[in-house]
Amino acid sequence: MSFRRGPRPLESSQRLASRRLLLCVSIATCLAGWHGALEATPVAAAATDAAATDASAASNGTDAQFDRSLLPDAGQNTTDLSRFEHGNVVEAGTYNADIFLNNTWVARSNVRLAAAKPNANATACVTRTLLDQLGLHPTKLSPEQIAQLSDPKACVSIGSLIPGATMSFDQSRLRLDTSVPQAFLQGMPRGYVSPEYWDRGVTAGLLNYNANTFHTASQGVSQTSTYLGLNDGINLAGWQFRNSLAFTAQTGTSDTPTQHRWQNIQTYVQRPLPSMHAQLTIGDSYTDGSVFDSIGIRGVQLATDDRMLPDSLRGYAPVVRGVADTNALVTIRQNNVLIYQSTVSPGPFEIHDLYPTGYGGNLVVTVTEADGRVHSFSVPYASVTQLMRPGITRFDIAVGQLRNIASVSSQPDVALAAVQHGFTNILTGYGGVLGSQGYASALVGTALNTRYGALALDVTQAWTKIPRYGSKSGQSMRISYSKLVPETQTTFAVAAYRYSTSGFLNVTDAALARSDARAGVNPFVYVPPSAAALAGSYTDPFALPQITGTPVAGSGLQQQRDNFTLSMSQRIGQNGGSFFANVITSSYWNQRSATRQYQVGYNNSFHHIGYNASVIRTVDPTGRYDNEVMLSFNVPLGSGAHVPTLSMNFTHDQTSGSQEQGVLSGTAGSDNQYYYGATASHASDGGGNDESINGGYRSPYTVIDATYGRGSGYSQGSLGLSGSIVAHPGGVTFGQPTGDTIAILQIPGAAGAHLNTSGGVEVDRSGYALVTSLTPYSMNTIDVDPKGLPLDVQLDTTSAHVAPYAGAVVLLKFKTKTGRTIIVHAHLVNGESLPFGAEVFDEKGVSLGVVGQGGNILVRGVHQAGSLTARWQDEAGTAHSCSFHYQLPAQQKHEHQKTYQTFDETCTPTAEPLAQVTDAGH
Repeated sequence: MSFRRGPRPLESSQRLASRRLLLCVSIATCLAGWHGALEATPVAAAATDAAATDASAASNGTDAQFDRSLLPDAGQNTTDLSRFEHGNVVEAGTYNADIFLNNTWVARSNVRLAAAKPNANATACVTRTLLDQLGLHPTKLSPEQIAQLSDPKACVSIGSLIPGATMSFDQSRLRLDTSVPQAFLQGMPRGYVSPEYWDRGVTAGLLNYNANTFHTASQGVSQTSTYLGLNDGINLAGWQFRNSLAFTAQTGTSDTPTQHRWQNIQTYVQRPLPSMHAQLTIGDSYTDGSVFDSIGIRGVQLATDDRMLPDSLRGYAPVVRGVADTNALVTIRQNNVLIYQSTVSPGPFEIHDLYPTGYGGNLVVTVTEADGRVHSFSVPYASVTQLMRPGITRFDIAVGQLRNIASVSSQPDVALAAVQHGFTNILTGYGGVLGSQGYASALVGTALNTRYGALALDVTQAWTKIPRYGSKSGQSMRISYSKLVPETQTTFAVAAYRYSTSGFLNVTDAALARSDARAGVNPFVYVPPSAAALAGSYTDPFALPQITGTPVAGSGLQQQRDNFTLSMSQRIGQNGGSFFANVITSSYWNQRSATRQYQVGYNNSFHHIGYNASVIRTVDPTGRYDNEVMLSFNVPLGSGAHVPTLSMNFTHDQTSGSQEQGVLSGTAGSDNQYYYGATASHASDGGGNDESINGGYRSPYTVIDATYGRGSGYSQGSLGLSGSIVAHPGGVTFGQPTGDTIAILQIPGAAGAHLNTSGGVEVDRSGYALVTSLTPYSMNTIDVDPKGLPLDVQLDTTSAHVAPYAGAVVLLKFKTKTGRTIIVHAHLVNGESLPFGAEVFDEKGVSLGVVGQGGNILVRGVHQAGSLTARWQDEAGTAHSCSFHYQLPAQQKHEHQKTYQTFDETCTPTAEPLAQVTDAGH
């Protein structure tokens, strides 16, 4: 044989074939595929008709006839192509496949496929186990069907069990798709993943780090501040240990010494409890704030984890109930947008897995009967955070110490219990009790979903015992409201009002009051910081009376009397943009003034230019007010994936004057791994000009960013580094900063391959890659882009599916095949090219490819030396075969193939055809 690195001179007929080489390679690859049968199982005679029905259906959808006149020499030198006329035929056998139901992943399991006749597509055989995995329990099965489901030799089609149901197998992706009409789904919510498929992950150690150093020089004084934040943890036997700490350092000046310290921020251990849809936390945590205000606690907490519910059951949405007379189509629209559609069987139906859609808008339900009759009805839908779906219960139980109250000398003990339950579409009830040293409170409330909007109303009774000041008791009443008015496109996103009597204290204020009283300070006399310095500084006819007094550091409680918040928006037609308004006001029992903030604004876009204008007015408790006007524009400078954006911002503040700012920002790189920005600003009132630049790089193993700026009398520079380190059973992997739940991919030999689901992440030299964030308890799909793979490495599958526990580190193993890739121009002894479509096998009978036009063959997975055999049938059905040897140059152990190696070979006839052996399908 001869080996050559480049093309050799060809005869005129061969030149044409050479120019078509790339096309031939593509055609050969598509025709060959990878056969995946592990073991072929005969089809029982009793089930042949059912399997044949599915095989015929599959074949009919992909039947094709090849026009040989379009091939060179009218296809005279072409093998029998009839085996390709039914597409890429799926061989019978057992495949380890991902199983999907109506495009939702449900399991990964072995699936048996059988074919009714030679050269027909094999179809999936339904068993009782497969039905259980899919959550399908068809009724009215005949005794013969029940027996066949348990017969390992029978092959039952899904269509024979459930009318209208189909199954299709994608061999290249090892994926079995099942399509079933909605009426047969037994009420399974969308996005549901059975807890038996949740992945606890592996034993692992984690470290997230964030380091930054910041240097400034101003008026001859230089100072450097350094920060290092560490979040570490260990996952072991289902328990997750977590710790957060920080190191800060600051260089000294002529007046101050150098300072540095370590600070422990948070330490806890947690464990998910699927049977309770809850999570147990021991150590530092926060209550969820859905009933009582959220508080920090150091102790034990057992609380519902809503993430364990399917996406379609999280948040609030009403249950839609109706009656169908026939097999009917049900559609649900909200604000003229189709949000749900399904087929239901005759009789009553319930739809309880609507995805939450924000703050609401009534649902219009349309039932279209099979005979064409249509009837509609409306279901009220508005939401506040307290609303729960019917039948859903949430709870939070915590016992420990209050934490993160800096001015309290000793952290008091605390215990909390809270519960929420959805009774109907309209009514949710909630309540709880909270106790601490010298303090107790109880809350009861209800939330309503009405056609006039969503409303929540609750009242809290509190009792506080304060040393030297006796006992206090009081009530706090809260009302929340939200509503979307489709007719005017008005949204009241949040409208809440709270009123508290003078004797009411929440648990945090009670702890502060008791601490102040023990220190000899009257907790009910509030003195703001530096009140005298602020008195008389501003005059405003709309401001409240101001506080005067001696400058102090501030002491006492701000006893809140009432608080009002409102957020609303108003759209103006389709292209008129929208107005928005936000209001926050608070008043206090022991202060004469109040805190107020008002904001109104407008935003819209003109072609690709977005713009926003707003006015903010604030009044603080000292009576000082401030007005600020802001105007901004965002302009993309061109079109394309990486065009920069120019932002122009103009502000006028009553206190600090006017400022004009321009910001240029953008990204670069195939994965947007580079980012940059430049800012220039001018301030009035002597502020001068400021310029700054920033940039960063998200490498597969860390993130680097830097800034530099200068202005009137100062300069600044910073450098930051952040990333993660994960120790796992396969070694240590470095990556970008991670979230709570992550995955480690093991892909042997695939160094350099990229992940489609994570920007800038690629497989390292050890064959591992870090997926920085997964959604817990939901099915995550992780795709590997084979574009960066070496030519001698192939992936059995390019995607994986996993539903991890919250906080887990899951290990996903991708199987790869290692073997060199060559391009062979093969011809017979008489000089003619091998027939187009002939199949090529190695010494073990494993199919490696097919012959393309001009006798060109793309062969993957070969060794350094060996022989290949081509098999084909002529038009008369006579079998032929020939073989040839190949010898590749030696290759170092860890060296990967970077270019295709090309051979020219003569294929000599063999005595008898080689028996076919299909390649493993998983």
